[in-house]
Amino acid sequence: MGSKNKLKRFKENETFSNVFQPSREELVSDTYELKGRWNKTFFNNNNPIVLELGCGKGEYSVALAQKYPDKNFVGVDIKGARFWRGAKTAVEENLPNVAFLRTQIELIDYAFGESEVDEIWITFPDPQIKYKRTKHRLTNLEFLARYKRILKPNGIMNLKTDSEFMHGYTLGLLHGAGHEVLYANHNVYKQEGSPEEVTSIQTFYESQYLKENKPITYIRFKIN
Repeated sequence: MGSKNKLKRFKENETFSNVFQPSREELVSDTYELKGRWNKTFFNNNNPIVLELGCGKGEYSVALAQKYPDKNFVGVDIKGARFWRGAKTAVEENLPNVAFLRTQIELIDYAFGESEVDEIWITFPDPQIKYKRTKHRLTNLEFLARYKRILKPNGIMNLKTDSEFMHGYTLGLLHGAGHEVLYANHNVYKQEGSPEEVTSIQTFYESQYLKENKPITYIRFKIN
């Protein structure tokens, strides 16, 4: 994407009422106005809040919002030019139950209050395979501790990935740390009984992976 196009998208994001772009300073100073108040201030209801972390173009967030009008969705990504597409679609389709937050995922517990979130989706994250990149893996113990702070006591985590490495790493870590694995499948499209919201929604990249016969894996779990 050219820099001209990026600038255009950044500018358009600023006009969308469903896009929030707090500064790092605003978040870490713990003064962010939406923290603990997403339902009251933006969604204007008491419906469950579901996050998609590393939402990319926002396709999953938008599709979930269309599918579950009685839940509120927030797509989170640091790349605003990417989720511009999802935000624009949500505006065009008048979807009141989806928003986008531009921030780093390591600041997620500064953007949401304690027990404010019911469910988290992590869709096709970078597996960060090199050992020195372990600290950036979105399912490492540090990230899980952050998610636990913002999740309700019975909150659900979902990991959907095309990386068998990420799938195996996460499963091993969950079992080792005594977390509760509710469902795990290393090829959701080939095995019967896969959860419907896992197979009925596909991102652009996911459809490409499927054309290449790449298995898509999925884990549903609780952080104890």
